[in-house]
Amino acid sequence: MQRRDFLTTGQTAIMLAAIAGLLPLPSLAQNAPGWNKAAFEGKSLNDVIKALGGASAVASDSVNLSAPEIAENGNVVRMGVESKLAGTSMIALLIEKNPALLSCAFDVIAGSDASFATNVKMGQTSNVYALAKVGDKFFYAVKEVKVTLGGCGG
Repeated sequence: MQRRDFLTTGQTAIMLAAIAGLLPLPSLAQNAPGWNKAAFEGKSLNDVIKALGGASAVASDSVNLSAPEIAENGNVVRMGVESKLAGTSMIALLIEKNPALLSCAFDVIAGSDASFATNVKMGQTSNVYALAKVGDKFFYAVKEVKVTLGGCGG
């Protein structure tokens, strides 16, 4: 049996087993434990904070949001968030005018740096909030990012 024939036959067998239900398919993030559906469905900053277990958020210089002033392509916008607050347990990015306000949330392992970077998709010029959770309190930084092309349905 040739190598290519082996690979083709193996891939076909795995695909048929998955279709037949013999292999478990990877679960969607929405079905994963810890998925907070209400937080991702929140329509305002306060809705998201309440869904995450807080009452309100306070602006803080200890939460840093690094984002471009102008995003030339809204399909891929690089963002970074860092919290210098001791005891930070979660960091999240919220994009005000996206279909889902909460873009991502990261749990911070105790003793590690509360610093994350990721790419997000932006449909239009919008305020971006970096949200940090310390105990039961929330702190944020905000920055406007101007989108000049593309994005979420744009």
